Amino acid sequence: MNTLKPIKSNSAARHGDKSTLETAHEVLTGQSKKGWFARILPFMGPAFIASVAYMDPGNFATNIQGGAKFGYELLWVIVASNLMAMLIQTLSAKLGIATGQNLAEHCRNQFPRWAVWSMWALAELVAMATDLAEFLGAALALNLLFGMPLLWAGFLTAIITFLILGLERFGFRPLEAVITALVGVVAASYLIEIFLVKPNLGDVLYHAVVPHFSGTESVLVATGILGATVMPHAIYLHSALTQDRIVVKDPKLQHKLFRFEIIDVLVAMGAASLINMAMLIMAANTFHQQGLSQIGTIEEAYRTLQPLLGSAASVVFGISLLASGLSSSSVGTMAGQVIMQGFLHTHIAPWIRRLVTMLPSLIVIAIGLDPTRTLVLSQVVLSFGLPFAVIPLVMFTRRKDLMGTLVNKPITTLLASLAAALIVSLNLFLLYQLIFGS
Repeated sequence: MNTLKPIKSNSAARHGDKSTLETAHEVLTGQSKKGWFARILPFMGPAFIASVAYMDPGNFATNIQGGAKFGYELLWVIVASNLMAMLIQTLSAKLGIATGQNLAEHCRNQFPRWAVWSMWALAELVAMATDLAEFLGAALALNLLFGMPLLWAGFLTAIITFLILGLERFGFRPLEAVITALVGVVAASYLIEIFLVKPNLGDVLYHAVVPHFSGTESVLVATGILGATVMPHAIYLHSALTQDRIVVKDPKLQHKLFRFEIIDVLVAMGAASLINMAMLIMAANTFHQQGLSQIGTIEEAYRTLQPLLGSAASVVFGISLLASGLSSSSVGTMAGQVIMQGFLHTHIAPWIRRLVTMLPSLIVIAIGLDPTRTLVLSQVVLSFGLPFAVIPLVMFTRRKDLMGTLVNKPITTLLASLAAALIVSLNLFLLYQLIFGS
């Protein structure tokens, strides 16, 4: 019996890449004679889309600040935060595979109506705040690279995002390919930057594994890096990306599919971790070693790179920011669709959502607010939404009546609970410092 059945209601499944699904079916049922890489390729993609949230323009700001002020010292924070993110994203992917429903849909089914409406409103606010940071990042990159006025750069960002999202009508593969390619541009850009700055690899490895702080301010910056790592919209989105991409009902095949998804998460999130480390290393070598510890904005970083490393370095930095902003803005719109459809069981056209979510960004640009400052403040809103995504995820994945044979093992639930508690606590601490700190 063919156990691989795409769900008809999802647009990606409706237009799904037939070749990818057929290859995945052959691999899962043991019929494939292809090599190892060819066998895992059909399952790669969802985690790469979700991982975009971990290298968006907000990460540029926190990583540059951390590297400029404290050198390599906070590299271990990036490593630790991405390990926790891997665990959370794996649970999100598993929820979609095991139940055929995403996190927002489970919240709608399991919680009282007043709670569902409250969670939806907060999730929408979080999605808009996320989109604000990502949209501003892409517009700022166009401004820095081409001298384009920010408002016109914002309109161009919207048009390009529309084009990227339009690929979804051709199936999930083209959209995944473009998002992955943009992630590749960010990775290649920072590979070039690392080559230019020539870091001390011994110091890099040491600080990547040995925790260390140097005063209260370093703790606060570390909290900002860690607290902003796990994005609520990425948790909702990942469960939706796996729920009907490749559907299997047989428990053995589900376990096999989940193992492939773990590979997807490890590769994608591992790449995101390396890119974030590269951001901090670049800032440490370029700014911290030159005594420029007060570099506080993306614009300052871009302009300071040119006299220090040459014009090529600043251009590469701008290109990476543009690729990050465009990919994360597209993913943010996808997440917004999942949130509305999941919580309210309703759907609006992507172009309408794109218009609605880009309006705050255009308003911010039009009235002349500082892009980097606005970007940082948008992270405060994310702090409010994080507990309402992470905690339900752990609750649902520990329930055998929902998860079946893919239910969490006790140690997995324990680790996820500890990670969730730490992430939420640090976000609340960061929020307190931003509001009441000196």
